Amino acid sequence: MNHDVIVLGAGLAGLTAARDLAAGGADVLVLEARDRVGGRVEQTELADGRLVQLGGEVVGRGHTAYTALTAELGLTLVPSYVAEPGALTRDTPEGTSAGDPPHWFGPGDGACHQKVTAAFTELARTVDPADPWSHPDATALDRLSVGDWLRSQGAGPAVVRLWEIGQLALADGSYERTSLLAALRKHAAVPGPGHYDYEAWEGLRVAEGSATVALRMAEDLGARIRTGVPVEAIAVRQPRGCAVRIAGGETLTAAAVVSALPAGPFRSVAVTGVSEARLASLHRQRHALAAKFVAAYDTPFWRARGRSGLSECEGVLGSTWPQSDGILSALVPPERYGVLLGTPGPLRTPELLAAIARLYGEEAHRPLATHLRLWGTDPWTQGYVTQWTPGDVTAVGPLHGTHEPPFYVCGSDQWVAGYMEGAVRTGRAAAEEALRRG
Repeated sequence: MNHDVIVLGAGLAGLTAARDLAAGGADVLVLEARDRVGGRVEQTELADGRLVQLGGEVVGRGHTAYTALTAELGLTLVPSYVAEPGALTRDTPEGTSAGDPPHWFGPGDGACHQKVTAAFTELARTVDPADPWSHPDATALDRLSVGDWLRSQGAGPAVVRLWEIGQLALADGSYERTSLLAALRKHAAVPGPGHYDYEAWEGLRVAEGSATVALRMAEDLGARIRTGVPVEAIAVRQPRGCAVRIAGGETLTAAAVVSALPAGPFRSVAVTGVSEARLASLHRQRHALAAKFVAAYDTPFWRARGRSGLSECEGVLGSTWPQSDGILSALVPPERYGVLLGTPGPLRTPELLAAIARLYGEEAHRPLATHLRLWGTDPWTQGYVTQWTPGDVTAVGPLHGTHEPPFYVCGSDQWVAGYMEGAVRTGRAAAEEALRRG
């Protein structure tokens, strides 16, 4: 064997798994298709020294695996944008408003919203976040969309619209195409007073930059990482080990393989020696096609308008939030990703800045720098968070996130609620299981 373990992908999940494997005494090699590490975490530096996060940024109080890792790496967690002064802004075709209630609410909508939110949080308490398939009504809950469930609970169009604008602000799929079981499981994993609590999910950030988490792990791993080597095939030949063929025809062997590839890119890899059921579960997952846009400014000018920088929108942008002083992040949700792609390249940034100007004023047109990441059509990403449409949780099934030694799986899309916590949590779990099996 060339190595004890080959890890596929140098995103957060792959780096976390490789770090723990190396610490456990394994001879590990990480293969990464890109010419850099980090996957969907990435950063750059402005001329004034401020770091700009081009990928994942924030975590919350329930993301214990991630916060433990940052402590091990000597990094600092500080409050995120949720500590910003000012009101949340909502932007729709008929107007823009700050704070609550939303400008489209009428008499009785506020009470209705509270009622359905209470019903949702109560129902979420009946779902085991580690095993949503064990719920006695799992199949029925999975077949139902969140939108249909809301209407069944008496929610009118104004309340459904509030839930929908919040969901697309997260750049996940529409609640009209989101499994109720998946949404309940997500809430059960990180409970909060609302159906999505910004403080609970996004209240913390790494002061030194979230991409620094990946960079520090990569620095420790050193020559164990090879970049610019896309994987073409995996042959799991129990009990003789595994073979991994990379672009150009070179084949590497190891006693075990850990796949930390996102679900989309993994589908293009030829895999043998893994059960059809396990592959079917992996191949059934889908990602929300989304984009991230970042605009850096001299100052956080939105504060002068009493705005926090956090918004929920119905235009091409789904949301904005301040990642740090003067730097504004934004997401383009899957329902609007096609609109962005259909926009001529030179017009994309001006039109996205115009959307920010609608929220916060003409200063938005004068950034120091802008960055756009098209995750949905990046060949090594093919999406953002996992998108669970009605029926998907049942179809993927309890094999989700499990292993067939010597083939192990990790990644943000292997944890039903996704995000950076899922990458770290499952990366550590895969390494622990591989080490346990020797």
